[in-house]
Order: sequence, then C-alpha cells, then structure tokens
Amino acid sequence: MTKAIRFALLLSAILAAAATPVRAQDTAATPPMGWNSWDAYGLTIDEADFKANATVLAGLKPYGWTTAVIDEGWYMDNPFGDTLEARNYQLDAHGLLIPSVNRFPDATAGAGFKPLADWLHAQGLKFGIHIVRGIPKQAVQENTPIAGTNFHAADAADTSDTCPWDKGNYGVRDNAAGQAYYDSMMQLYADWGVDFVKVDCIADHPYKPTEIRQIAAAIKKTGRPIVLSLSPGPTQLSHAAEVGRYAQMWRIADDIWDGWNFTPAPWPNGLVTAFDNLAKWSPYAKPGNWPDADMLPFGSLTPHPGWGDPRQSRLTPDEERTQFTLWAIARSPLILGANLTKLDDFTRSLITNEAVIAVNQTSWDSHPVTDLPAGFDNIRVWTASAGSHVKPVRYVALFNLADKPATLHADWSELGFPGEHAASDLWNGTTNAVSARLDIMLPAHGCVIYRVD
Repeated sequence: MTKAIRFALLLSAILAAAATPVRAQDTAATPPMGWNSWDAYGLTIDEADFKANATVLAGLKPYGWTTAVIDEGWYMDNPFGDTLEARNYQLDAHGLLIPSVNRFPDATAGAGFKPLADWLHAQGLKFGIHIVRGIPKQAVQENTPIAGTNFHAADAADTSDTCPWDKGNYGVRDNAAGQAYYDSMMQLYADWGVDFVKVDCIADHPYKPTEIRQIAAAIKKTGRPIVLSLSPGPTQLSHAAEVGRYAQMWRIADDIWDGWNFTPAPWPNGLVTAFDNLAKWSPYAKPGNWPDADMLPFGSLTPHPGWGDPRQSRLTPDEERTQFTLWAIARSPLILGANLTKLDDFTRSLITNEAVIAVNQTSWDSHPVTDLPAGFDNIRVWTASAGSHVKPVRYVALFNLADKPATLHADWSELGFPGEHAASDLWNGTTNAVSARLDIMLPAHGCVIYRVD
C-alpha cells in the first residue's frame, strides 16, 4: 500500500473518530474487505482449499484485503447429503456447531477452528465464519445443556420457527435461556479467534430483530471486536436505525450473481439492480455501519458455486469494472467471491487498483447525483469526497446502464463541479486537460471514475 493511501486511511479514521461517538462495537471503521467461500465453493469448502485461497489473499493484503470467511456448511460431514441426517451436523456437548474434522482436520481434539484462526492470523489476516441463526434441531432433540448455565436446549428453542430455506435449526426464544445459548456460541467463537460472523436468515424474510439484539449482546460480552454481518437482503429501510445499532454490515439485496439482469425476477439479482439499492441506502453508510450490496462474483466460480454450474464469471470485463467501481464509490464492503487459486489477470488488475480501493476506504459524502443534464438517459452518476473537509479531493463516477455505447457531453457544473477541471482516470491513469466540459464515450454497461482536479 502506498504512503499516500496509508496517510489517507489514517486521516479518514481520525475524521471519522471526531465525527462519530465511539461505541464498543465500532469494529469496522472502513468498509470490510476480504474473501468469502460461497461463490466458488458453496457448502463444500475444506481446510486445504481454504488455506490455498487464504494464501493468495495474504498476497493481496497490501491492497487492503484482510478477511477470509468460511461460508455455510463447515459443520457438515457430507454437504452433498439430501437430508439433515445425511449431512451429519457436528455438535459439541453443549449443542454448538463445530467444524467437521473430515473436512477440517486441524479441528481434532476439541480444538475447533482455533488452529485455523491462529494460522490465518499468522498471515496477518482476519478469520470469519457463516452461521444460520438459531439452535440446531439435533441439539434440541438431545436437549443438550447450555454451557455455564442450568438451561438446556429445549429451554432456548422456538420449535415453531425455522428458516424458510435451511431447516437445520429452530429459532431462539427471547428469554434468558435463548440469550445464554447465543452467549455460549459467541464465546466459543471468540475463544477460537473469530473476527467476523456472518449470520443468515435474520436480516429479511424473515427479519428477526430479537435474535439480532441477542447476538450483538453476546458478541459484546466476549470483549472481542467481532464484525457482525447480517444476511440476506433486502433489509428494509424502515429497519436501518435498528440494524445500524447492532451490526456493522447488513445486506441490502438478495443474492447478486454474475449477470447484468436476470429474468424472471426477483432471484437472483443482476448487477443492474444494485444502482437503485445503493442509492437509497447511501445516507446510512458511515464508520461502523456499511450497507452491503453483496459479494463480487468475479473470476473462477468453481468447483462448486453456491448457485449454478461451475463456470468462469459471466460478467463481461466492462461489467466487472462497473461493479467494482460502483461498490467502491458507494462504500459497500468489498468481498471477493472468486476461487483465488485461479485468479485471472483481469480480475487481479481490478482488485489491486490502489486508487479505486482508496475511494472505497477513505471517501465520505458518497452519493448519487440525481439532477442530471439532458442526454444522460440510462446514465448514473456518483460523487464522493476524501481527505480534508476544508479542501477535499473530489471523485466522480459515470455508469452506462444501456445495452449500447453512450457518448456524453456535459459542463462540469452540471455534475456539481463549478469551473474548469482536469480529470484523472483512476482505471487507466490518464489525465484529461483542464476544461469546462467533460466529453466521454462509455461502452455498454461500462463506466469511468475520475479524480476531479
């Protein structure tokens, strides 16, 4: 990471600290950056594949990529099983999910994920896991004791509540036993060295505010700064204040996969849907709170993607650049979905562009421009500022949502930049001469992002 970017990150953190009251759980001063196993491995990630991907991620750490997340299924002996019994969930004596030693051999002798977390931390990275909210049905059937209490699983479980798409768990009651169960869970994760917990079936369909509060309280009790990420989307705007009080990330859309627009709607989402979602959530992005537009399904989505057949991402190079640019200037978390062991040169060029990453990590006042000049049909424009509030650095990104190229002509003043300006292209490093006008051609589904001088 260059000295300029390190200075900008430090300055951003200082400004954020001055503007925002410090809370115990403000553990994400900038949008989290990392890798998640779901888009490439689905339920099937194992220790060898995780370490192979994390090793590549460690090489990307100078650019800000720091968190490696094992998504759903790490507790299943057989993720290809058709039934819960066939998948064979692994639990400890207190009804808590533990890693399958068939897939994570370092988890033997009751070590759980601690050896893997220690290994990851030694690479200078952070460790994350995915869970589905609730308590395993198997724990309730066996009525396992809840660690450190006189409660048992049956006291905590709401057997009338299950996740619509994952039947492995019951919901957790809003009572002392339910809180004790989540307390024991988060303490176990803290003991392992977990830095990031993605909780599913909790942010929408259904929205479970009680369990969000319970999990956040349990994390706080551990004393460990663990990022809480809520899924799936779309989290409703009416819940913005509540989720922002308890979590650092929350999904603002259901799953986004590798396409511009999918039909029939609404699942999965194509990239184009993110423009409206990020626009309406832009006022809520701030240190410690990051509306999450979902992962970046770039590169090799193999060997067992969470949706569809194994494949190279179907996004065109222009669409990949558009997604990365939009996520950057809108300050969404940047979570890679690619199989990093098969990282292609183009994707690598995107995710190692320090100037674009710096917009994501250091900017403020990121927002869409709504009053656009004539001739900007199917064009979206975002602006952001960075550095000093007295004399900020300004950025502008322009996106072509049309299926054909677009030629654009506008005075800088029409885009919110009075006077004459030079424009430095953050993707190709070129600089346009000082002018009162901006004249550009954008390819179909393409974009450009400038530092405005």
